[in-house]
Amino acid sequence: MAEYSEQELIRRESLAKLRELGIEPYPAAEYPVNATAEQILKEYDPEKGNLQDVCIAGRLMSRRIMGAASFGELQDETGRIQIYVKRDEICPGEDKTMYNTVWKKLMDIGDIVGVKGFAFITQTGQLSVHAKELTLLSKSLRVLPIVKEQDGQVFDAFTDPELRYRQRYVDLIVNPQVKETFVKRAKIIATMREYFNAAGCLEVETPILQGIPGGATARPFVTHHNALDIPLYLRIANELYLKRLIVGGYSGVYEFAKDFRNEGMDKTHNPEFTCMEIYVAYKDYNWMMKFVETMLEKISLAVNGTTKVKIGENEVDFGGTYRRLPILDAIKEYAGVDVKGMDEDELRATCKKLNVEIEPSMGKGKLIDAIFGTYCEDKLIQPTFIIDYPVEMSPLTKRHRTDPTLTERFELFVCGKELANAYSELNDPIDQLERFEEQAALKSKGDDEAMYIDMDFVRALEYGMPPTSGLGMGIDRLTMFMTGQTTIQDVLFFPQMRPEKVLKKESKEQAE
Repeated sequence: MAEYSEQELIRRESLAKLRELGIEPYPAAEYPVNATAEQILKEYDPEKGNLQDVCIAGRLMSRRIMGAASFGELQDETGRIQIYVKRDEICPGEDKTMYNTVWKKLMDIGDIVGVKGFAFITQTGQLSVHAKELTLLSKSLRVLPIVKEQDGQVFDAFTDPELRYRQRYVDLIVNPQVKETFVKRAKIIATMREYFNAAGCLEVETPILQGIPGGATARPFVTHHNALDIPLYLRIANELYLKRLIVGGYSGVYEFAKDFRNEGMDKTHNPEFTCMEIYVAYKDYNWMMKFVETMLEKISLAVNGTTKVKIGENEVDFGGTYRRLPILDAIKEYAGVDVKGMDEDELRATCKKLNVEIEPSMGKGKLIDAIFGTYCEDKLIQPTFIIDYPVEMSPLTKRHRTDPTLTERFELFVCGKELANAYSELNDPIDQLERFEEQAALKSKGDDEAMYIDMDFVRALEYGMPPTSGLGMGIDRLTMFMTGQTTIQDVLFFPQMRPEKVLKKESKEQAE
């Protein structure tokens, strides 16, 4: 059962009274909006006397009633504008119910209203809309946490992250600056699409429900298909399907995909996330590094008007050429050890010496990754390509053309976080099957993130896949960087949250 405050119970009484007066609080008819707050504020010219027949709609955010005249503030998607409501204007006849009862007593802050009237400048010099007609479009039954200021102090600000993320709809109403982050997110994706399309790549869609969760090393979500009576997995990546399309003859394909990984949650990880993957035939990872540099420069300019972005305490420059640093050289530089050529036992001993936490199920690849993650990642502030990963770390990557113990792979790091992962794609079906079998061995040792063997993908490679470069980039993390946000929850409209019932139960138990 929902819990309501005394004020919210009064609003429900107002709802009933509106209906008694014959006023439908949720009308179905179209409302003929022809202007926005931003448009009126930008375009009104008192000398021209324009905008004399405007119709706007939005949420009532404040109201000051002064007898037979009142002022209110209306907020739509573009901003806020003052409205002037005069009793004899909206009630030209003898019946003053609309003003004296509906406007003054039964309407509330948060109601969505429509106003027909004209733009004018008040005696105090404020541009407003003089209401000739007022219409209730949707009655608000909940009280908004409207921010109030007194003596320099702020009250009732909607700043609690738990509430903001759980009730994003309220967050967007009372903290309209939050909208800008999501406008920029949309601009990031639009810029990427334009860039990829101009490069001759085709946007495609691939399955979310998959029989084999391939394309990454991660723990999947498992479900069951009743009609087929088989287990299915929410995709952890769309890589293997996109490469099947390269086999099929497309020269370049990309997808903005919802991926799912049944793993931990923190400030940079959500179990459901958006990833862009692109694959281009007849290219390699060196070409892809240049492609990414140009793309990120374009995005930064489109979103922020500059290549330099403030991320936390750091100013990051997405313009120009980024440093290329082999991963084993990075470990040597930042951890002070040379792990090149070490076997698994030597790597375990090195991890112990360096106080790096490891698990018994870890193979060579994860042991190297653990050292890198502990000693190197947080040093990589400016955009840096970490390149040439050992074979054990990259089961889908082509071997390096000059050193078969390495692969032609890079990860892009910014502010100590991975932003992108890319390869010269492995297109040797025999080598690919051997890598899959090595992953299967790791899975048998208890590594539940190791890859499954996808024999259909091996079969696709046996038909022949051209030399290809592929890239995966997290859109959520990219948006964090481009908007200066520090948590992934601030760039997702509806991040994953614990159920409210669980939180309330825990709070009750702690109180007892």
